Amino acid sequence: MKQKALFICTHNSARSQMAESLLNSLHGDEYEGYSPGIKATKVNPCVVKVMAEIGIDLSHQHSKSIEEFHGEIFDYVVTVCDHAKETCPFFPGKTILHKSFDNPSSFTGTEEEILEQVRRVRDEIRNWIANTFSEDTNSEEK
Repeated sequence: MKQKALFICTHNSARSQMAESLLNSLHGDEYEGYSPGIKATKVNPCVVKVMAEIGIDLSHQHSKSIEEFHGEIFDYVVTVCDHAKETCPFFPGKTILHKSFDNPSSFTGTEEEILEQVRRVRDEIRNWIANTFSEDTNSEEK
């Protein structure tokens, strides 16, 4: 049976969307990733673009509210931004983790400069997911 991981962020527009899809892509045989936001908005178009660059299609994803997951039990509950860690209502999980990543919604510059920053966050999340959810990673090392 697959373990379930819930990635929570403020708006479910960027970081949690990337974490959910990267977990499903990298470790989908062992885990099922899900993601809501404290307050759902819309998926960031720059995130859709940079995820497509690595073969992950988020064009049909939508921003989800944490309320949609009320009552579900997860093996992992992960906050991926400081705001969510501070304001998220308690969500039961066997393992509670926090890893803060920069917010793509706050990036400024030209479109290419913004995309470059979103790629950096995508790659940071991908590396963290790969290391944290690998078979040989001991839960105490997370």
